[in-house]
Amino acid sequence: MQGDLVISADFGTSGVKVGVVDGELNIVARVTEPYPLSLAPGGIAEQNPDDWWSGLTRAITDLRKQIPDLRDRASVLVFSAQLCGLICADEKGEALRPCMTWLDKRASPLAQELIGGFPQVHGYQLFKLMRWLRLANGAPAKNGMDAASKILWMQRNAPDVMARTRWLVDAKDWLVHRATGVMTTSPESANLSWMMDSRPGRENWSPQLAAMIGAPLDKLAPIVTADTVVETLTPQAAAELGLNPKTQVLAGTSDVTAAALGSGEVEDGALHISLATSAWIAGFFPDRRLSVPNSYATVTSGLDMRPLLIASQENAGSALDWAAAITGSTQSRVEAFSDLGTALSDDPFFLPWLAGERVPVDNDALRGTFFGLSLHHNAQTVRRAAVEGIALNLKWAMTKVEREKSLLRNGALTLVGGVAASPQVAQMLADALNRDIRVGEARHAGMLGTATLAAATMGWADNPAQAAARLRGHTTAHYTPNPARVEALDTRARHLDKLRRTAVRSYMNSGIQT
Repeated sequence: MQGDLVISADFGTSGVKVGVVDGELNIVARVTEPYPLSLAPGGIAEQNPDDWWSGLTRAITDLRKQIPDLRDRASVLVFSAQLCGLICADEKGEALRPCMTWLDKRASPLAQELIGGFPQVHGYQLFKLMRWLRLANGAPAKNGMDAASKILWMQRNAPDVMARTRWLVDAKDWLVHRATGVMTTSPESANLSWMMDSRPGRENWSPQLAAMIGAPLDKLAPIVTADTVVETLTPQAAAELGLNPKTQVLAGTSDVTAAALGSGEVEDGALHISLATSAWIAGFFPDRRLSVPNSYATVTSGLDMRPLLIASQENAGSALDWAAAITGSTQSRVEAFSDLGTALSDDPFFLPWLAGERVPVDNDALRGTFFGLSLHHNAQTVRRAAVEGIALNLKWAMTKVEREKSLLRNGALTLVGGVAASPQVAQMLADALNRDIRVGEARHAGMLGTATLAAATMGWADNPAQAAARLRGHTTAHYTPNPARVEALDTRARHLDKLRRTAVRSYMNSGIQT
């Protein structure tokens, strides 16, 4: 095909953002389609994979109305998606049950069993930990969110499903198969299953690590890099999407790699922050990095297997949505926090751990907490505390990450993700970190980053990183720290550090079931 456009789809937790992107990396048209997330007690957080595909078909139907000749002009379809999900698919690639999403923590007890034993270091059996660190540059999370623990849960609780399962895959993998009939997986998903050897030059499934979890190697899909052309659309997929069957489908990538590309920060050591439903600090590095005490590491990205540091926090936009809801706001996320008012001397502190935490403390039992609420505090106070709590939670993680060598510390820090569109949140983060903040394509960085994967196929650039570097110039807003607020937030951060330590100890020692 000789079309000039790329269709880029970024599948998040609450919906899919689909855009049509041209050779100048401009979004010609875009649409967002929501889909449900099923939450239940016990840490259950599931989605139906067919809902993702239905969202995509609705979105592309809308885009074809905006661009009537899209069928002939779209040469490439490429996906990015949430990580750490588990789909059990049969021989035809059909999901046998709902996807256990990254938010699903029901396997937490099995995670403890998987990693535990004597002697222990940081909650891990020493010799297991040494093997995981040497081969995979990390180890399964204690909170059960990784595929390794979810596979164990399936083996224990749904053996009939496991017996019928041909493929154990992540969200993006299922989508690519739905489009092409070919099952692949990304290096990020493989690495975060903790069954992949991530050592340079040896990036592939590890029989040794798979045996530790008890996962059959023949149920794990081939690992391919993000810009690989997998196949063209199947006739059925083409008909459902209304696209030319000759449209090429790329292997695609994770949401974190897509955001990294979309931020434009593709140089080694350059960090960015993504603020969406969750939050993360991320950046490419020249070699593998790891911090066991602080629960972050580099993972092998789909971008030529480059190590990508990810320090992920579980709650950001989700905590803001909660704060808006309990204070009676029916406005959009940005509008609900447009007027934070003036900080009071006794503003409450907020720990936004509404779904546990990952970095720098990996504990799914942690829960959100207000310190210092008074009768005179109102809805505006609570919303202000929520924004500050997210900013100071990120500051907490950043104090650990910024110890890494070869960081680029000069210039503005790039902020992307839907929450970055809020001026109040962006300014609070600038003040909390005492760092200039550059907001990139806030709501659409993932979509644009995903589109750069098609750069070589389309002839736009030699490789995705070269194309993504152009996005460094796509700045929508710039925020400079306010010296008075920097000093005030620094004081509050020191006070919160003491309260936080007490809160962490109380949850770890209380035996409270969440």
